[in-house]
Amino acid sequence: MLNPSIDSLMTKINSKYTLVTVSAHRARELREKPELFEKTSKSKSVSYVGMALEEIEDEKLTFRPGGEE
Repeated sequence: MLNPSIDSLMTKINSKYTLVTVSAHRARELREKPELFEKTSKSKSVSYVGMALEEIEDEKLTFRPGGEE
């Protein structure tokens, strides 16, 4: 089972395309500068994409149409 689940992520960002784009962009940032990730007690992921998805789940990473992330 994936954690966070796609259903919970879709409540944060309502488009699968946008979800993939935002998380991929953030994963690239984390790969280049891993110190940007603030690990919490709930953090489970060791991959950069997983870390980005956890940030979306915790609403540390958001998307506004027509604006900055």
